[in-house]
This record gives sequence, structure tokens and C-alpha cells, in this order.
Amino acid sequence: MTNNQITDSSIITLNEKALEKNLAFLKKKLGTKVIISAVVKANAYGHGIEQIVPLFEKYGINHYSVFSFSEAIRVYNSLSKPQAIMIMGWISDKNMAVIIEKGIEFFIFNIERLEVALACSKKLKIKAKIHLEAETGMNRSGLSVDELDRAISILKDNIENIEIVGFCTHLAGAESISNHSRIQKQLRNYQKMLALLEKNNIVPKYRHVANSAASFIYPKARMELVRIGIMLYGFWPSIEVFIQYINNQNNKIDPLKRILRWKSQIMAIKKVKSGEFIGYGISYLAQTNITTALVPVGYSQGYSRSLSNKGHVLICGHRCSVISVINMNMIIIDVTHVKNVEVGDEVVLIGKQGKLEIKVSAFSDLSDKLNYEILAHLSESISRIVVKK
Repeated sequence: MTNNQITDSSIITLNEKALEKNLAFLKKKLGTKVIISAVVKANAYGHGIEQIVPLFEKYGINHYSVFSFSEAIRVYNSLSKPQAIMIMGWISDKNMAVIIEKGIEFFIFNIERLEVALACSKKLKIKAKIHLEAETGMNRSGLSVDELDRAISILKDNIENIEIVGFCTHLAGAESISNHSRIQKQLRNYQKMLALLEKNNIVPKYRHVANSAASFIYPKARMELVRIGIMLYGFWPSIEVFIQYINNQNNKIDPLKRILRWKSQIMAIKKVKSGEFIGYGISYLAQTNITTALVPVGYSQGYSRSLSNKGHVLICGHRCSVISVINMNMIIIDVTHVKNVEVGDEVVLIGKQGKLEIKVSAFSDLSDKLNYEILAHLSESISRIVVKK
């Protein structure tokens, strides 16, 4: 048995140096005039809000984007001093007062929310900090032209209760060239709606439409603020975005560094004879005498069941196959070819071990899921610690 066992069934480590390099690259690429709003929704893309936000703050990030009220409060409590926090999605009416009291910004994507915000603002005698979201062609959320016109009338009558921080939209798939025409149409629609605001003497502090992909594919879409998510964590939004970037560089090395490493350990080793089925059902039959290792992770922690008989892990510098059906809390590994394997040996689920690496893309390619989805499904119950390397 090894002497470096972890006490949890698995643990996620976050590489501070990798995060620092990613931020330095993005700041250099986007320029000093563009504010980076760090998107930390979905538990900071699985990395952990409470662990990642202090790191972003340490390296100069002063604006954060989340989806919901609960995420905003987690970010608020993770900061050492007040910073801009922007809720892009869900707030229940009963939580609106808390948001306004704490100075947290939020999207207005329908008239109903604007009316709730105004009522709370008047009661509290505190200005609500809003971002007007325009519906430009994604047809998901946002104010139509008619709704924006109505919102303008309401705002002009209640300007003492509202601070219009931003005017924004979301682009429908900027990571793919197949959406180019649709994106261009959205950008034109956005400019028309912005002109409507300006015609009524409403000038938002920030115009923002770009996520990670749009920031690189459509430089003119950067404006005053960009909402950067997946690239902060070391992943490109798509292979198309990466290829477009790297083709224009002399240095063909990927500048982004993965922050996250997920590891576990062997909890038991078993010898299985040829002709025996392994695990649930009859999906895996031992063709020869084999040695298996049991690892205490499963689909409840985010190790997808679709990786049954497909996935790989790293043990003692070897790439080892996941065999049989993935359980709720356990996976079975074929370690027949690994010499001197022991209970307690490190098992890398995502990340590097020696010269080998298990990438998140290895999960997504085999399970037909997006990188985003794999990361977001990593259980919040898994301990996350920051390491310097």
C-alpha cells in the first residue's frame, strides 16, 4: 500500500500557475481597454466557485458573471472586497431585494422583471443595477424591439431608481463558422436596438455581446466588456476557434493550460479468471485471466455511465481501460499489464501522470457530450484544492 493516500474517494486539484498563464494570455490578446467578466456559472465550470473566484481576484479580475441568485451569493461571499457581479439568468422575485441591497447587477430580459426591480428599488430607496438584454435572433431570452421600446418608456419615467449598467445580447453559436451569417445578422440587430436606446438618451456603461468564441472570431464584438468562460479554464470553445487562432501564429503551441486535475486511488485489487463476467450484467467477459482494480468514483460524482467499457484512467504511468458497467460510486479498471500495482496507488481520471494525459475531450468524444457538460457534471461534493506548480 502506498503512503500518499488521499482521504476522500477522489479529489480535484486546481493549478494556480495554469490559471495565471491563461489570464495573462487572454489579457494580452483582448487588450487593456476590454473588461473581462469571468463566467463562473455551473460551479465555475466544475472547478469550484469558492476555490476559483479568490484566484481570479488575486490575478486582477474584478467582474464576474453567473446564471443564478445562489451563484451570485457564493461569488459575493468568496471575494475579499466588493466587485461587480452580474446575474444573467434566474432570480426569484423574493430574492430581488437582496440583490439590489448588495449592489449585484442583473439582466432585464422581460418587462415583468423590470417592474419587479423597480418596485423593490423604490421600496429600498436603492438604485437597481441592470443590464438590458436584447433579443437579436437567438430566440432564447431578451427584449424584442417592441419590448425594448416599452422598457425605455418605463426607464425614462423612473430613471432615479435604475442604473443602466449594460446593454447586451447573446450570440447563437459563435464557435462555429456555420453560424456566421446568423451572427452577423444578430450584430446588426444589436446595433439597431442600441441606436434606439441612444436616440432616447440612454447610454449604458458597457456594451457586451461576446463570449469566449466571439471574442476571438469577431474582434469587433469585444466592445467594452467580454464574458469569458471556458477559455479561462484552459479549453477552447471549439476546434474551429483554436485552428483559426493557431493558423495565424508562428508558435503552434496551444497557449491555454488546463487548470483541473481529478484523481482518485485504488481501493481494492482482484484476480478474475478467464470466462468470468465482471460487474453488473454481461457487458464484460474476461477473455483471459486478468487483474482488476476498484476505484471509488462513479456516475454520482460525474464519471459518466456512457464511458462503461470505453473510458481510460492513468495508473503507475500506464493507460488502463475502464471495464464493465460504471456504478454509481465505483468503476472497475483492467490493471493486468501494470506491474507491482497496489491498493492506494494514484488513479488519474482527468489530467496528467508522467508523460501521459487523460483530457476532458477524451470523456466528451467517447460519451458524445460537450467539454462544458463534462465539467459541469463534476459533483460539488468532490473536494477541490488549489496547488502551485
